[in-house]
Amino acid sequence: METLLHDLRYAIRTLRKNSGFTAMAVITLALGIGANTAIFSVVNAVLLRPLPYKDDARLVVILNKGRNPVAPANFIDWRSQSQSFSQMGAAEYWAPNLTGTDNPEKLWALHVTPDIFPMLGVQPFLGRTFLPEEQGIGKEHEVVLSYALWQSLFAGKREVVGRSMVLSGETYTVIGVMPRDFKFAPFWATKAGLWAPLALGSRLADRDGGSLRVFARLKPGVTLEHAQAEMATITKRLEREFPGTNQDMQVLSLREKAVGDIRPALLVLLGAVGFVLLIACANVSHMLLARAAARREEIALRTALGAGRWDMFRQFLTESLTLALLGGGAGLLLAVLGVRVLAAMRPDAIPRLESVGVDGHVLLFVLAVSLLTGLAFGIAPAWKATTVNLSDALKEGERGSSEGPHRNGLRGVLVGSEFALAVVLMAGAGLMVRTFLALQHVDPGFAPHGVMSLVVGVAGTDQGAPDRTASFYQEVLQRIRAVPGVESVGGINHLPLAGDDWGFRFHIEGRPPERPGKEPVATYRAVFPGYFRTMRIPILRGRDVTDADNLRAPGVVVINDYIARRYWPGEDAIGKRITFDDSTKNPSWLTVVGVAKNTVRSNWVSPPEEEVFLPYLQSPAYLDAPSPPFAYMTLVVRTGLDPATLAPGVRGAIHSLDHNIPLSEIQTMDKVVAEATGQSRFYLVLLGAFAAVALVLAGVGIYGVMSYTVSRRTHEIGIRMALGAQGRDVLRLVVFQGITHALVGVAVGLAGALGLSRLMAGLLYGTQPNDPATFGAVVLGLSSVAILASYIPARRAAKVDPMVALRYE
Repeated sequence: METLLHDLRYAIRTLRKNSGFTAMAVITLALGIGANTAIFSVVNAVLLRPLPYKDDARLVVILNKGRNPVAPANFIDWRSQSQSFSQMGAAEYWAPNLTGTDNPEKLWALHVTPDIFPMLGVQPFLGRTFLPEEQGIGKEHEVVLSYALWQSLFAGKREVVGRSMVLSGETYTVIGVMPRDFKFAPFWATKAGLWAPLALGSRLADRDGGSLRVFARLKPGVTLEHAQAEMATITKRLEREFPGTNQDMQVLSLREKAVGDIRPALLVLLGAVGFVLLIACANVSHMLLARAAARREEIALRTALGAGRWDMFRQFLTESLTLALLGGGAGLLLAVLGVRVLAAMRPDAIPRLESVGVDGHVLLFVLAVSLLTGLAFGIAPAWKATTVNLSDALKEGERGSSEGPHRNGLRGVLVGSEFALAVVLMAGAGLMVRTFLALQHVDPGFAPHGVMSLVVGVAGTDQGAPDRTASFYQEVLQRIRAVPGVESVGGINHLPLAGDDWGFRFHIEGRPPERPGKEPVATYRAVFPGYFRTMRIPILRGRDVTDADNLRAPGVVVINDYIARRYWPGEDAIGKRITFDDSTKNPSWLTVVGVAKNTVRSNWVSPPEEEVFLPYLQSPAYLDAPSPPFAYMTLVVRTGLDPATLAPGVRGAIHSLDHNIPLSEIQTMDKVVAEATGQSRFYLVLLGAFAAVALVLAGVGIYGVMSYTVSRRTHEIGIRMALGAQGRDVLRLVVFQGITHALVGVAVGLAGALGLSRLMAGLLYGTQPNDPATFGAVVLGLSSVAILASYIPARRAAKVDPMVALRYE
């Protein structure tokens, strides 16, 4: 221990004496360690940290095709017939209006079965959760609040238990408050801040309306594979009994479902920052090698005085580890700032990003990375520094140094490795640039610029009465048209990209019925006149919906071009008829009156699929005392001004009719589109930043090596010029030596970049993983950097005065 402390004191004293060298090394390491720490903080929060539930590894979710909700009757059968689960519960999305206050608002909530909270193993912060008997019709008017909602609505008062809330016109009693960090569900309805009992009532026998997400806990000793096999047996039996109702049900780990498909992307980012750190290590190794060469005489004297090689090696390595720890401390500060930046730019597509922070695991990571980094960049220079020929070192001290190429092998390897790693990073960033540019050129089917949207809800208000809803919305549209700056206004039940996708099975008149479960499915939209005009969605054939398309008129529908081409190829779809009812039981037929251009739906890059637009005024579910989720309409307003400036006027127009109407999700369509492409932008910014740092470090690395080489070979260069070598010969010699190592590294890096690009295939759009233009640009860019970084010291070498050089040192 005493020896270690002595080495540490000596290392600190030496580093303080060389403050310029120390500062450059610490800054270089801080960039690498800080970037790694910031990305590890994301990986830790998203991939490594358990969900905030008891024994979360045993929690699963059961969904149709792994993503779609299931029908109530199926859930009841699964719960009664399965033996693999100790508990099974279900949840259903709910968006009630909070009324009876000065500030009515829409809340995000879930209806859940009483099994859910015990299954998750989380106790309430205040009060209790639901009892089994509270899921019956008429007994379900209790709610449990999230910690955040308790703070915002009740100012954190502990007397909240027993208080009443009016939700969508009905009175509910608060029975509990969940802990601060509790969120449910982790992959869907993530904004939910309120939970109420799920009362299925007459829907217990419903096998068609998929609205439930089913959650379960595996029994001890039961594997996920065993549970999937048992569920396959159960659903196969139910499918025979009820055709088309139990196809492709999947049992998934809740933790994996919460992570989604983000794992490969985060691992790619973690690998990218790892490369940045390796480049930083190579740069610091350059610096240590140069410093060791300058200390050859000191090392020789210490050897002559009896110092052992192990003693000197240990001393040099202690200096490296001290540098690494200093760099780790500075890197931790940079990581804290980086985490804040990541939190500010987080896309919604990345789950659990709000929980990213520096915790104990991150601190241990910083310590481990710092020590490993110190070993990585310190061992080779320390070994080389202590490999000293005593006689040669003392002679060099007398005559000066004239290092030849044979002494630069390690430095050449380090330069080549920096450029190889930089190629990989720049290729990844280049592919993301191509992807982002391709995303910017996606035609969404509508013109988002100049459009504002907002959600209007009538649940629990006077306007939700059966005889008032339609006229209220029509009057709202009329009032908004009169707002200064408004060019047009329309309405839709679910906004593209920002709303739900409801799929309904449909049948085509004159076609034989499909087998149950094999019917075509279309995304269902209810629209007001003016929607297509406001969004600038072209009607390719036929007409738009009008105010005349109401319950007294024959049913009509506008379909998208995809349906027209797929189901009536070579025909005119206008005049054809479809139904969402059973085609064999006196259905209500809808006549196709228009064909609209295909638009994006929930995903910016998903290919077009079936989509239909029904007149809102012919949709009884939205007119006859609507309740959530039918009690909401998204209004779209187009203006030639800044859309955000319309918000006060639009809000005033609506509240002039009824000030109790909650308005929510007020945003511009440009913001909606930006969020739809936010994930790719997030990756682009990070990979681009890492690539930029790598490029700078690689350029600085080769410049430093060549500058050092020129300074050490001044004597040799003088002799060459004294013997007749011209300046251009020296220039060519130095540049060639520099770019040779870099180009070898570029060639090696191309192979690594091709491998990385295949791992990135799932992140790319509109470009191939082996895109020649991207790889060509990367090679050209890095080669230019290598030439420039070598040319500057080479030019200085070409101007050496032979007489001065021969007297050098």
